[in-house]
Amino acid sequence: MKALITGGARSGKSRHALALAESLHPTRIFLATAEALDAEMAVRIDTHQRERGPEWVTIEEPLDLAPVLTRRHGHGHGDGGAVIVVDCLTLWLSNLMQAERDVPAEFARLTAAITAAQSSVVLVTNEVGFGIVPDSVLARSYRDHLGSLSQQVAAVCDRVVLVCAGLPLTLK
Repeated sequence: MKALITGGARSGKSRHALALAESLHPTRIFLATAEALDAEMAVRIDTHQRERGPEWVTIEEPLDLAPVLTRRHGHGHGDGGAVIVVDCLTLWLSNLMQAERDVPAEFARLTAAITAAQSSVVLVTNEVGFGIVPDSVLARSYRDHLGSLSQQVAAVCDRVVLVCAGLPLTLK
């Protein structure tokens, strides 16, 4: 299973992604794209890790998601041996832009890795296109890239879910 979970900030999308992953496989990997660049973010990351519990293995990878997705995790289940939750593509894009990576090339690497992954993959992203047009070139570029990324990832996923107010709406 390959799934994309999207929604607004604090919509319940991560909770939905974790619940879906827990229903798919007993071996669970949380692929975190956030970096603890300040004290508040460090506390937030620690809180989320404790909430997930010891059943989850956390891999922190702010930039190079593709190799983690295509690596075989665990063994003996015939499906790559794990389910991987990527949380989130929104921060990953920000990291790519800040590192001045080739964004379209990175999107192609990611979608190829999702397709090739033997494990189930559940990806989380934010829907940022419902608001007003941003007033800066950088913010418009980010919004446009994220919209493109969401479309490309949705195209290679079996399931796409929009979460709003904690309620999932299956789009695909």
